[in-house]
Amino acid sequence: QVQLVESAGGLVQPGGSLRLSCAASGSIFSIYNMGWYRQNPGKQRELVATITRAGYTNYADSVKGRFTISRENAKNTVYLQMNSLKPEDTAVYYCNADIRSLASAATVNYWGQGTQVTVSS
Repeated sequence: QVQLVESAGGLVQPGGSLRLSCAASGSIFSIYNMGWYRQNPGKQRELVATITRAGYTNYADSVKGRFTISRENAKNTVYLQMNSLKPEDTAVYYCNADIRSLASAATVNYWGQGTQVTVSS
């Protein structure tokens, strides 16, 4: 059974920083693209950032220059460093990954459970 487990989010003041992490565990053969998405009540889940296994990154325009996605392949972990946080960054953040398990040749898309990030004074 493969699962993604995210670190706790939290309450941060505007202009502050927070780092999220997400570790994949289980019978993993390989992890391909990994990413972070976010969602607010009544709104669609939106892409924040993605990273390929080789390290190529993609960011939403709203977070470019403020957020940095990275990964440690040896630890099956992806990170999201969030700086200069704004109130509009408040959301539930979800980790996402394309994973091939040891049990199957198919690549499956997995989601973490979500973690709340609140930016407020």
